[in-house]
Amino acid sequence: MYRIVARLWRMVRPWQWRIMWLAHAKFTVGVTGVVRDRQGRVLLLRHRMWPRDRCWGLPTGHAARGEDFPGTVVREVKEETGLDVVTGQLVMLNSGFRLRVEVAYEAELTGGTLKIDSFEILEAGWFDPDALPEALMPVHRELIHRRVAV
Repeated sequence: MYRIVARLWRMVRPWQWRIMWLAHAKFTVGVTGVVRDRQGRVLLLRHRMWPRDRCWGLPTGHAARGEDFPGTVVREVKEETGLDVVTGQLVMLNSGFRLRVEVAYEAELTGGTLKIDSFEILEAGWFDPDALPEALMPVHRELIHRRVAV
């Protein structure tokens, strides 16, 4: 029986990825950037659509189809703030959510001019890791203090 299944699987080689796609769960990937400047401050955004008690957070967005996750950080930071960053080390990979996987990278400011996307973002600022806003997302607070070398 196993040999028959293996033979059939080899026969459908051109369609294997399509079959696997149909047979498995589909996820969106939320990508977060822990963006720091040369002074070690972290970039935080006050998000318009987040709950008021957790409205401050790191730059975050969803990966587009075919986009690599470090590229998502670069794109999202640019879209939300006008700033340029280079991504560093992966600092979080979290699954187990219903339809979402979460990924976070350290990132370093390289340039640009701060200009927020007022549709999504109400305010942006650079914060010392020891003086973070009260209404910061708890998981983002953990990411900020989990610092690794960029």
